[in-house]
Amino acid sequence: MTTQSPVLSAIPGYVAGAWDIDPVHSEASFVIRHMVVSKVRGRFDKFEGTIVTAEDPLRSSVEATIDAGSINTNQDQRDDHVRSADFLDVENHPAITFRSTGLRPVGDDDFALDGDLTIRGVTKPVTLDLEVNGFTPDAWGGTRVGFSASTDINRTDFGVSYNGPIPGADSAMVLSDKVTLNLEIEAVLRQPAS
Repeated sequence: MTTQSPVLSAIPGYVAGAWDIDPVHSEASFVIRHMVVSKVRGRFDKFEGTIVTAEDPLRSSVEATIDAGSINTNQDQRDDHVRSADFLDVENHPAITFRSTGLRPVGDDDFALDGDLTIRGVTKPVTLDLEVNGFTPDAWGGTRVGFSASTDINRTDFGVSYNGPIPGADSAMVLSDKVTLNLEIEAVLRQPAS
């Protein structure tokens, strides 16, 4: 008699296989504090990736690439500045990449996804808080899966250090060092596990 693992029982409808991220139904976005009193939000319009859900969920993996030049904060002048060498330097570093290195259960139905994030040619380990939103058949005879993930990074760790002081404010800077990354991912099953 076999017993289902606690990890699998926390993921109803789990399907093992290789999945392609559906960029039309996914979002890669970020939030950064501006002038101490507000937040600027933006997203990347072009990205792709592959998710492999293993028979043992904790052996699953993710590889994703974001087109850094596709940044969109709904303000063209700001987007052009963020693409410049002051920030992402997309001419020399056109891609932001993430490659997972491990997956750990946290609580009953949440996970910590460890991986290497590369921005501006600098690679640092990060941990994303991961929620599995579910597995479901779609309207076209396929199968889909959804995930939500987020993490906070220090942008200066990746060489994105441009900033300036706010005049008249004691040691306050125009931009925070902390950036929150948010991912809402829907993926389509390409190949079930054999």
